[in-house]
Amino acid sequence: MAERESEISRSFPQTQNKWKQPVLERLQQGRGRGLPGPRRPSRRQTGGRRWPTSESPNQRQCGGNEPRCREAPTDNLKAEFPKVNLVERMPSEILHKILSYLDVSSLFCISHVSKLFYQLTNDDVLWYRIYMSEFGWKPKAAGNVAVKMEPAEDRSTSCWKWMYFRMITGREMNKWRGELRDIGPFTGLPQQTERVLRNLNVSWELMLHTHWGQVVVLEQTRGHYFESSMIVHWSGGRLPSYQDINSIQLYGVRKEKLAWRSLILNLDMRTHPYELTGKDGQIRLACLSPGVVIGFWRGRGNIAFIMINLHFHKLVEKILLGSPICPYSEPLDPPPVDDRDPKFGLHGYTLHFVLHNTRTQIMSGHFCQLSCSTIQQGLAEMKVISRTNVSQHRSLSGSIHVPWKWEKLEGSVENCCVMTLTLLDEFQKPFWCVSTPVTISVVKKSQSLGYSGTNFLMVYRSSEGQVKMKLVRLKEQQQFFLVGLTLYVSILKVNAHFSTKYKS
Repeated sequence: MAERESEISRSFPQTQNKWKQPVLERLQQGRGRGLPGPRRPSRRQTGGRRWPTSESPNQRQCGGNEPRCREAPTDNLKAEFPKVNLVERMPSEILHKILSYLDVSSLFCISHVSKLFYQLTNDDVLWYRIYMSEFGWKPKAAGNVAVKMEPAEDRSTSCWKWMYFRMITGREMNKWRGELRDIGPFTGLPQQTERVLRNLNVSWELMLHTHWGQVVVLEQTRGHYFESSMIVHWSGGRLPSYQDINSIQLYGVRKEKLAWRSLILNLDMRTHPYELTGKDGQIRLACLSPGVVIGFWRGRGNIAFIMINLHFHKLVEKILLGSPICPYSEPLDPPPVDDRDPKFGLHGYTLHFVLHNTRTQIMSGHFCQLSCSTIQQGLAEMKVISRTNVSQHRSLSGSIHVPWKWEKLEGSVENCCVMTLTLLDEFQKPFWCVSTPVTISVVKKSQSLGYSGTNFLMVYRSSEGQVKMKLVRLKEQQQFFLVGLTLYVSILKVNAHFSTKYKS
């Protein structure tokens, strides 16, 4: 006993000297790594559990009977997430039950997530319940769908889904068909097209796809309505350069309908090179068929604005009946064939011709009982205004120019405008409709009779036909006169429309 007391008394001065050392030095010695840290608690303080050692940093203190488990990953270690989609591993019965609580717009959106969700959202039982809750049982409609649907379409898309959207579209069309019944006596188009488009609350969305996979979405800046067409503008923001754009897509979007997007135009830039239309001190205008105008900043390849001309012919149907994948295609409705007429399809045409810019109308004319005189090189010639007949000549109000606006900058490009053409057949049905920018060029040789001024020529060409205009600008009045107008219609288009067999 005495020996043990003497041993304790000998070790006490060493312990006392140790506690006299600086605190930081003691802590560094205690950790053994030269870093400050907490003291190790005793067995009595931890309730018999061991304090984790410094050699196991990924372990945490667990419960009394718990096995040791790893801590959350530190900043230096990356968390390993499972690569398997847990939602797709759920039983199909549960997924069907979840999808049954979604509305039609949500089902349409979720069908584009993956192939599994596309198959689940096309379930026939699901769409049968949706159809019955909306319309009830209509055996006639069901019979029509069964007859009209193709076998491939029936396998990929639910029959009741197809019928539901068909009924919705039919109901929308019936709602607006009454508004479109009044046909204009001069244009041959529905008179209330502008009103219907405004009531449908349609906005125009432009998508620019670049070569690098980037998609730039533009909301329309403004729009201008005319008698038989409209012009939509997009400007502002950082637009990509023209060389980087791979394709341009135009959508008609109904704001109150979440999933109602209709593809109006899909333009591949590789197959549609642009043609320079005009320029001023700041902007160069380039035209891409059909009716797309791109404004470039001079000296740079950056795009300042984009304008697209839209003809009113079947524009409402393109919005209501189109899809996000493919545009609406007009069904063929050929006129009755008249075998007794040797020149069937070559006479009785009516033309409504308008020249305008982005703001005002320059000229409007209505011409009846037009006939094709000759057929050469696959084109049927149709003279509208003859330069030898002075009574047919038309004056133009104002100058030929296209005003533009970009934020607070404004300008005007001279010697170019927009041509909107509506050619009706002898049954007063639209035969050829186009709205596109055109440009005029000076002609050195005099082509007018009785006019002293500068002669101009305006030419438009497409696969459907050509248009040639001859104009004179009087020096004293500084006014343009249209002294010649000739249409050249493709004979292939005539044969396809009238079921004829004219040779070129």
